[in-house]
Amino acid sequence: MEKNLLGIDTGGTFTDFVLVRDDKVLTHKVLSTPDAPEQAIFEGIHDLGVQDLLASGNLIIVHGTTVATNAALQQKGAKTAYITNEGLADILTIGRQTRSQLYQLQPSKPMISLDASLTFEVTTRRSAQGELLTDLDEDSLNHLVSQIDAAKPQAVAINLLFSFVNDKEEKQIQDKLGDAYFISRSSYVLPEYREYERGIATWMNASLGPLLNNYLAELSAAFAPSPVTIMQSSGLTIAAGQAAKRGINLLLSGPAGGLSAATTQVQPDKLMTFDMGGTSTDVSLIDEDIKITNQGHIAGLPIAIPMADIHTIGAGGGSIAYVDQGGILQVGPLSAGAKPGPACYGLGGTQPTVTDANVVLKRLPANQLLAGSLAIDESKAITAILSIGRQLGLSATQTAEGIIAIANEHMAQALRLISIQRGFDPREFTLTCFGGAGGLHLCDLAEMLEISTAVIPLHSGVLSALGMLCAKPGRELVKTKLSLLQELNNKQIQQWLDELYQHGYRELKQEGVTDIYSQASLDLRYQGQSHTLNIPFNGIPGCQHEFQNQHQLRYGHQLNQPIELLNIRLRLSSPSRIDMPKPQPVSRDRSRLPRIDNSGKPADANNYKTVRREELIEGNSLPGPFLILEDHTLTRVKENWTATLTSSGSLILHKEII
Repeated sequence: MEKNLLGIDTGGTFTDFVLVRDDKVLTHKVLSTPDAPEQAIFEGIHDLGVQDLLASGNLIIVHGTTVATNAALQQKGAKTAYITNEGLADILTIGRQTRSQLYQLQPSKPMISLDASLTFEVTTRRSAQGELLTDLDEDSLNHLVSQIDAAKPQAVAINLLFSFVNDKEEKQIQDKLGDAYFISRSSYVLPEYREYERGIATWMNASLGPLLNNYLAELSAAFAPSPVTIMQSSGLTIAAGQAAKRGINLLLSGPAGGLSAATTQVQPDKLMTFDMGGTSTDVSLIDEDIKITNQGHIAGLPIAIPMADIHTIGAGGGSIAYVDQGGILQVGPLSAGAKPGPACYGLGGTQPTVTDANVVLKRLPANQLLAGSLAIDESKAITAILSIGRQLGLSATQTAEGIIAIANEHMAQALRLISIQRGFDPREFTLTCFGGAGGLHLCDLAEMLEISTAVIPLHSGVLSALGMLCAKPGRELVKTKLSLLQELNNKQIQQWLDELYQHGYRELKQEGVTDIYSQASLDLRYQGQSHTLNIPFNGIPGCQHEFQNQHQLRYGHQLNQPIELLNIRLRLSSPSRIDMPKPQPVSRDRSRLPRIDNSGKPADANNYKTVRREELIEGNSLPGPFLILEDHTLTRVKENWTATLTSSGSLILHKEII
């Protein structure tokens, strides 16, 4: 078991660190540096004093990064050429012609910056069975290369029809282009059915590649000889040297870390999670394990890569409140970010935020230090809140209450989307939060969803960073094998799975991983259907039976139709690098944290009693209202709620039924 590990989660406002050294857990938090995310990482490394471990190669770093996500959202990817078959140059622009707003006469277009001058066609063609119909001759190859060279892209995406069956021509083009460009091949990135989704994945992977390659190369060089691994959107990790080739697999790198920790830190099998940071809130539903989807979206574009099923909204501690043209109070999605940040940070921000509202309401004490050293300026928070309060004819307190109410409604609506709108009853789940701001809103959200029990895991303020260390090295592999299930046998399917296994094994072996577990599944549908259901592979008869059951549960009926196999999937993983950290929280520098005397203070709406988390006694239930202080977050326990510390270090919040 590895002893020295460092988890790093880069967020929009804060960069979080969890260090496991000699079986001790140390936590740290610094302000992010969005324009150069590595600078915040270097600052945190310096603060933690682990240079000796880095230099000796005795520190394993697991990093969750937002570099890919930010580049995709802000369209700051590399200049990318797109190569496809003749007649299909416009496929990424045309898309599926489906609209999220069915009756919107002028729907917004997906955020894709594909220039027609950077799109190139080749005459080669293969059939759906992989048979060569039109050859790719040398003259066509040479002409294509000259066109690419003239366009001077930084990256090249290659997406040919039915390359998932036979990718000979894609490899020919890649070999001909050589090492002059970052090349993304669809048969490597996403070798499965549906040319549009495969094309989007390939193009986006190419556009992110050069940026990620430079970023990860800089980190790896700075930390050498200590190895660096990266969290993937699926909740599995990948070596930094391989991660740049699969940049699209990193789009939910950070949020996936929190889910990884939640599944090991929190006991209930049914969890609704919300990760509230400074910039955004990520919500997800866990039913025994993290839900994986291949139908995610980023900036309106389909992302068919396996990823944790996470819904993200622009509601965080830094979300800016404003009065719109109709005189209505609004909150988010714009954020003050790390710089200038909320007004209470005293770093130049003047716009009112959710954090400022919590300061005005005394839910975030003015003498609490953020990120270990950032003092709160209550007067600037009040000034910022009043700047819109005067427009509404409200006091600072009333305005702050309105801001919190709106932010809570945004988050509650997101939680309803992943539960009620998908057929799940929130009351059957336990609500759990993490992120620096989550604990201040937990009771409110639980009440809005009629949930009576909530959990705050140990180290919740930096749980995503902790999740980096809990995550397992692994791969999500897929291959399209379009066939009627009744025409196949178990031996044939196992042969295909073995081919996938060997591919993933080779990659994991390069990372030093040899203890590998596999989980096989099939994407099945009735013949003639478009959408599929993913069924664990337990033999063909078992899959047929389970598909029928799942179709009945999902759609309310079964059909007397042949069942069709679309994709085979294989999830490879190895055991986690560490055992669960001990439940006693340990701060990096206890002397820098304030201790607040509760004596003689009433517990009212504007003056909360406070207690530090490490002062709580296991098994004792404390009635609210009061605040629980800890290194990197606060928890507001409302009236009619109790808080109990468990042996695992988690806090159980329970609402009393009156």
